Amino acid sequence: MIDELINSGITKELIVVIISALPIIELRGALPVAINVFNMPWYWAYPLAVIGNMLPVPILLLFFESLARIVSKVEIGRRFVNWGLERTRRHGKLIERYERIGLMLFVAIPLPFTGAWTGSIAAFLMGMKFKYSMLSILCGVLIAGVIVTCLCLLGWIGAIIAGVGLSAIAIFGWWRI
Repeated sequence: MIDELINSGITKELIVVIISALPIIELRGALPVAINVFNMPWYWAYPLAVIGNMLPVPILLLFFESLARIVSKVEIGRRFVNWGLERTRRHGKLIERYERIGLMLFVAIPLPFTGAWTGSIAAFLMGMKFKYSMLSILCGVLIAGVIVTCLCLLGWIGAIIAGVGLSAIAIFGWWRI
């Protein structure tokens, strides 16, 4: 599929931005494609992935209710919206407890369904203010990007380094609460 996009004339940089903007895949899928498939230097791939991952966030925060209503008019859209809302509610306990720091950590954990899309939906559902939501999600995306970049460049050693770094940030954040 990536070859088809490249053959259609879409630049590798735009492909990375598009992949980063997609739900579920997000930056966690775009960085490995950029670094390991396209052989982009990390310092070019990282900002492209962050920009792409943050593109849908303000739209989701401001217009989620309207978008969900429109998409829900179609059966498959209604199922997708209900599935996403239920999943977000189940995993929203961290966000409810620690609010802005919880939202940041939720987005920062580089696992499926814990990215900017789910974080935006959770912030909307919990009625968080736009500016706090945007800042928390941006910080989470930046941290997730560092973790995934380390994984792409260093493998398991990178995972350990990123895990220690994220743990230190989390402990420092909780300690200050």
